[in-house]
Parts: sequence; structure tokens; C-alpha cells
Amino acid sequence: MNIAEKIVEIPEDVKIEVTNKKVKVMGPKGTLSKDFSHAPVEISLKDRNVLLSVLWPRKKEYSILGANASQIKNMIKGVKDGFTYKLIAVHAHFPVTMKVQENEKKLVIENFIGEKKPRISKIVGNVDVKISGEEIIIQGMDIQEVSQTAANIEEATRIKDKDQRVFLDGIYISEKK
Repeated sequence: MNIAEKIVEIPEDVKIEVTNKKVKVMGPKGTLSKDFSHAPVEISLKDRNVLLSVLWPRKKEYSILGANASQIKNMIKGVKDGFTYKLIAVHAHFPVTMKVQENEKKLVIENFIGEKKPRISKIVGNVDVKISGEEIIIQGMDIQEVSQTAANIEEATRIKDKDQRVFLDGIYISEKK
């Protein structure tokens, strides 16, 4: 029988529960859970490891197996250390002002390239967004929420119909941890 397997080690300060392809990871920063029922992968616990396996894998199943193992590793890293993305605002003439509206889960970018109407970016999930001068710091446990929030901010300041090599204004990701 042909079986493909991936093993993800569980650190000492992290606890994992697996029930019906639903993985729940608990650690010092909090709890994350994800449903893998859509994937053709068997997930089980063995000692201090998460065992992912596929019977008779083809190329697609190998890639799904690797993606699911990476997602579980990211969940472990998230509940243990968390994720931090740093973005920097770049402008040539018009100074950009940014405000976080936490009750509405959005970031408001005003005076971008001299525009009167503010640009608005959605903050996804349970992430913390802090602004210090020209820098935006996004922190959270779930890498998908943190990275999607950073991408939303970058996309909100994309300049269309102009040469990107000349008009370099925008907010760009400068660091990922």
C-alpha cells in the first residue's frame, strides 16, 4: 500500500486536539481552530506529533498534504509566538494621515496623493493594528488574518493608471515576523 505522510512536532507549551478533521491548537497566546474536512488527508495524534497521511497519493494529494502540514505549523507558531507584519507609508509630496477605527474594523488613509476622499482598508479578524508615525504594525495569532489585513492596506493605496516606477507613493510591507 502506498502512503504519504507528514509529521508536525508539537512543542511542550502547546496542546492540540483533533476530532473529525477539526484541529484545535491551544497555546500561551490563545486558541486557534481550523476545519480540514474538505481535504483528502487523515489527521491523527501520535505521541507529541500530529500525523498527516494520504492513501494512494497523486501529485494533487501530495501538495494538499504539504499545505495542511504548513497550516498546522503556522497555527502552532501563531499560538506560541504570534505573527507581526510591519508596513511603511511612502509619499513624495502629500503627507499621509492614517487612523484605525477599531469599532468598524477599518483603517482610514487620508490625503493619499492629495485626494479629498479617504481610502478605506478592511481589518480582517482578530488582529491588532497600531500606527506609529509612518509605520503600521499588524499583530495577531492567525497568519491568514494578519497577512490579509496587510494585503488589504497595500491594495487600498495602489495607484492605477499611472506608471508605478514614477509614482512610488503607497503603503508597502517592509517586514514579516
